[in-house]
Amino acid sequence: MKKYFALLSSAALLLFLSLTGFECSSTEMTSARVYIQNKNYDKAIEALNKEVAKNPKSDEGYYTLGLIYAEKEDADNMVTSYDKSLAISNRYVKEIAASRKAFWGNSFNKAIGYFNKALGAKTKDTVNLFYEKSAVYFQSAVKAEPDSADTYKNLAYVYFNLGRTDDAISPLTKLISLKKTPEGFRHLGQLYYNKGVEARANYDKTKVAADSVTALANFNKAIEVLEDGRKNNPGDQDILVLLSNAYISANKAEIALGTFQEGVKANPENKYYRYNLAVLLLGKNQYPEAIEQFKAALTIDPEYLNAIYNIAVCYVKWGVQLQKQADEAGKEDPNIKEKYRLALPHLEAYVQKKQDDAPTWELLGKVYSVLSMNDDANKAFEKADKIRNK
Repeated sequence: MKKYFALLSSAALLLFLSLTGFECSSTEMTSARVYIQNKNYDKAIEALNKEVAKNPKSDEGYYTLGLIYAEKEDADNMVTSYDKSLAISNRYVKEIAASRKAFWGNSFNKAIGYFNKALGAKTKDTVNLFYEKSAVYFQSAVKAEPDSADTYKNLAYVYFNLGRTDDAISPLTKLISLKKTPEGFRHLGQLYYNKGVEARANYDKTKVAADSVTALANFNKAIEVLEDGRKNNPGDQDILVLLSNAYISANKAEIALGTFQEGVKANPENKYYRYNLAVLLLGKNQYPEAIEQFKAALTIDPEYLNAIYNIAVCYVKWGVQLQKQADEAGKEDPNIKEKYRLALPHLEAYVQKKQDDAPTWELLGKVYSVLSMNDDANKAFEKADKIRNK
């Protein structure tokens, strides 16, 4: 996380004293200046509260209160005091803007400091303590500068690390309203999707209808966020994958299919649209159409490993389907082995790139077995076992 340079609020107080001196003013303001000079801030606040009670139009009184609250790291009262001063006049508008910026920078830097301490802490309690302090300072920074996208992003990260995922919703929502970067949409979409998965798992256990309703609501919220993310970042693979998963989980596979068909039509050279459309077609057992889209993605990017792997999966599943149909009909079908032969070069190409992928070696072994390539099958199964036993 990046730190920011910030002016100290105490310097602003000293500047205030040097500019105002002890010019003719109310007894309360004069007392407040003396208390500030002696760093007796509580007494200064007491004097200033008397000042603004006697003179509700004292822009200087509210401004000075804001400076003191900034020094005391009290974001709420600082902001309230500054807002009241500006509601009276714009006399201190530049000074207030500078003070708020400095307060934001100091709070932001302290938040990062505690975040980094949490990363280096040894016990869970200490880790959580530092993360909680980091969250408090990021919250203060938000109050000082409510339009800083970086603050919301980092506050959300802190909440994730604390396991307070629901608390991350608000800063992530604000983040994507300020800055349409992919990571905000990804994190918020994933958060809602995970909440949907959790609620659906609860429903599967309890059969309580409310859990099913909650699951669907969260999947739909994920779709809403990710659709916005797709429009603002059409080439982001993670957003597209999450979006297709959310549509499927919300029982809206047909809508997802239409979405990605439109995407391919509008952006035929976008490999991610091609790939995600292929995944949806594969889920509907439309193997020829899925293979066509996976191959199109592979044409765009010949090193696209997921496309290489899933072409093989299409052929294997196609072969399994043909085998089932042949068994039911009591007939032989020569097309079954042909599908496995077509899967073979893609699986072999995949394991050459990802040699420690045990499930794929095992799948390769099964394909070799179907094709009566027993020596190769044994080697593939041994490779899978060796990887798992590491």
